[in-house]
Amino acid sequence: MSELSKQPVPDHAEYNAFFPSEYSLSVYTAPKTDFDGVKFSQPYTGGKYKILMIATDERYLQMQNGKLFSTGNHPVETLLPMLHIHEAGFAIDVATLSGNPAKLEIWAMPSEDEAVQNIFQTYLPQLQKPLKLADVLPQVLAEDSPYLGVFIPGGHGAFNAIPESREVVQILRWAVSNDRFIITLCHGPAALAACAQDGEFPFKGYELCVFPDSLDEGANIAIGYMPGRLPWLAAERLQELGMTVLNQDITGKVHRDRQLLTGDSPLAANALGILAADTLLAAAKA
Repeated sequence: MSELSKQPVPDHAEYNAFFPSEYSLSVYTAPKTDFDGVKFSQPYTGGKYKILMIATDERYLQMQNGKLFSTGNHPVETLLPMLHIHEAGFAIDVATLSGNPAKLEIWAMPSEDEAVQNIFQTYLPQLQKPLKLADVLPQVLAEDSPYLGVFIPGGHGAFNAIPESREVVQILRWAVSNDRFIITLCHGPAALAACAQDGEFPFKGYELCVFPDSLDEGANIAIGYMPGRLPWLAAERLQELGMTVLNQDITGKVHRDRQLLTGDSPLAANALGILAADTLLAAAKA
């Protein structure tokens, strides 16, 4: 039996673009997740509050060597938190910067996980035809905003455009100022760097979990998960802005600091979903 290749796999839909290697997918993906049911006792039935999900609509991330990483939103990091939030009684509005379809790393989809597949089918129409973030912005920022929080999934696609978006800046600053929740994991916290564009960085002094730079600089390249070095590093950037990163590896760690809920990797997706559901339910009740 031959060993699996550690060479990134060419994506024939785009010049100089690559999927993760066969070996890296054998290490990093699985047909099922650790979802074992929701943990709250009673869902929210008030109908007033919902969650805004900001997904990436970009497939390709250019690396420092010019090669393109065929990426997007990680399906486990997207769908497992969505599952807990949805089952807790909160509708989720899916938005992208352009209004174009959200991109998913289908190569990481847990194909044998019935619960994940069901929530995927439930939100597939929205994922394929999301709201345009600029169009929903007035509703988000309104005095009677129905949004209790914002969810930004992980996946290296979060590096594309979201950290430079003026709409994302306004939404994140609104959330901090209005005690609304920000739920994000793995590479999703790269979005927080958007707020460095002007004024004081609102997350200075916050603690968070985020995917470790050491893996993006080391193993992820060595085993062919990515075709080169990232254009910048999320943990490094956020630490430079005054945040404290709590994890050095990936163990499924989650953390809440004020209204910011974070997780370290796909391993944290289920736990973050549980934390988000409990937190949102308590806030809605209050």
